Amino acid sequence: MKLRYIDISASQNEGIIFIFVLAILEDMSSLKLHITSTLDIYSAMTETTLSLPLASDHISAGFPSPASDFTDRSIDLNKQLIQHPASTFFGRVKGQSMKDEGINDGDLLIIDKSLPPDDGKIAVCFIDGEFTVKRIKLDKDCCWLMPANDAYRPIKVTAENDFLIWGIVTHVIKSF
Repeated sequence: MKLRYIDISASQNEGIIFIFVLAILEDMSSLKLHITSTLDIYSAMTETTLSLPLASDHISAGFPSPASDFTDRSIDLNKQLIQHPASTFFGRVKGQSMKDEGINDGDLLIIDKSLPPDDGKIAVCFIDGEFTVKRIKLDKDCCWLMPANDAYRPIKVTAENDFLIWGIVTHVIKSF
């Protein structure tokens, strides 16, 4: 695995708050577990810690608010986003079937295999030899895999299908 280290300094004189990016994963191939046409599955490396500065004030999405000159809190994304390390995996999305849920091609999913597959949850499912990410809709006699894009049809899961709800999507990580 290759890591690239970046050291960005924040100027307190200008009152600008930078979020420090200390390591960027460039090559995830050593963590890759499975590749399909719709999803690449990776193991989660949760034994590492990386505390990043966290702005102590909220960040306004409306009218601008005064920014703090100093951040005294930090956040570790492993601790924040991964609640069950032994059963957590990552998946890289391929395709647009869930775009109306904000899940797009190239997004990174955090998938927890220990969570129950409740009705309405977004899940990574294995059906007839392929992984797919869809919203689960449970009926009394069947299960539906619901896309979030009108260009795709729901998938009815029947007893004839080789089917497994592999894990529940807990977070989506996007790159801009």
